[in-house]
Amino acid sequence: MSDWPEGRNGGQGERYGRGSASPRPESARAMPHVRRRPAPPQSPPHIPPQQGQGYEDGPGYDSGYNTGQVYGGGQRAGGPGGGGYGGRGGDSGYVQPRAAPNWGRRIKVGALTLVVVVLAVSVGTYFWADGKLKREVDLSKVIERPSEGDGTNYLVVGSDSREGMTSEDKKKLHTGSAEGKRTDSMMILHDGSNGPTLISLPRDSNVEIPSFVGSESGKKFAGTGRTTKLNAAYAEDGPELLVRTVEFNTGLRIDHYVEIGFGGFANIVDAIGGVEMDIPKAFKDKNSGADFQAGKQTLNGEQSLAFVRTRYAFAGSDLDRTKNQQKFLAALASQTATPSTILNPFKLYPTMGAGLDTLVVDKDMSLWSLGNMFFAMKGVTGGEGTSMNIPLTGGSVNGNLVWDKDKVKQLVEQLKNDEKVTVKGS
Repeated sequence: MSDWPEGRNGGQGERYGRGSASPRPESARAMPHVRRRPAPPQSPPHIPPQQGQGYEDGPGYDSGYNTGQVYGGGQRAGGPGGGGYGGRGGDSGYVQPRAAPNWGRRIKVGALTLVVVVLAVSVGTYFWADGKLKREVDLSKVIERPSEGDGTNYLVVGSDSREGMTSEDKKKLHTGSAEGKRTDSMMILHDGSNGPTLISLPRDSNVEIPSFVGSESGKKFAGTGRTTKLNAAYAEDGPELLVRTVEFNTGLRIDHYVEIGFGGFANIVDAIGGVEMDIPKAFKDKNSGADFQAGKQTLNGEQSLAFVRTRYAFAGSDLDRTKNQQKFLAALASQTATPSTILNPFKLYPTMGAGLDTLVVDKDMSLWSLGNMFFAMKGVTGGEGTSMNIPLTGGSVNGNLVWDKDKVKQLVEQLKNDEKVTVKGS
């Protein structure tokens, strides 16, 4: 029995529900909606609806009601697809921003890599260069040596060795073809706390040949008091006798020996691209091949060798030549020890190779000591050094120059004590 009064539906009769006049009630209409395959489980787990929500639910129940995925098909933020709404699985329209690069860490790694590379190259270069040195002079064979003093004393020798030179090279450099080798220049370089001092020893200096032990034979030769030119000592028994003679006549102990020949000297100059010199007066010498105009000019290897060998064009002969040698070597060192050479491998390695291949040094010479000598040579003209000829009396014996023994003694004492040099040379 219906609780509704008759005719409530406008006379149309009840079509369904209680009191319907229809013999067969019409089934309930289905509300159109989009059905989708069940969504994958979400997190957090499904929470049943509160009591009174108007429908039953439970584990595994699917009401078929659209959950909103029809609009985007994406998964909720934090779900398996990640990235929030708007995409399926991992293909959502939302892209998680990439973390900012750690520039501090990148800079540290880059700096560390650079340091490692520089150290590796430096160590490799050191051993490469050290292996090129010709350690052929044994100073332990020198007898009756003077006591050691402060600072370091180098005997720097330029020889007329033609070793490794072709006939064309000899002709080009005007060296002649004499066999063997002789000293063409000799200098003492003192490196101390009061600045470097460069002292030229004229090859025509009159000196006494002392007792010595033969470098090859090991036989001892007694001194007889004979005197001769300084460069004759080198010709007689090589570097060891030259060192012994210099030490005997000066009283100054020589710590290291360095020698370079004609060819090596010219190669070094060419490797650095020439040496700029300011020549105060034009001169010409057919023996050395020199032909220079006055003024500033850049000398190549051939010209440089002619410049340091010329003596017949000067009134002072060998004395003027030694002054030119000092001037040139200081300029060479100054122009080589520059960032444009040291930091440029295309200049540094050829320069080192050209010089080291022809250098002859003592057995105790390290590459470090050689570098110190080089920078001390540079400092001679840097305002902190002194260059001079050994003091002379002005007289001669058999045409040879005579040293002023009193001044030489005073000079040596100042060098031994590493004092500022006040003695004037010739």
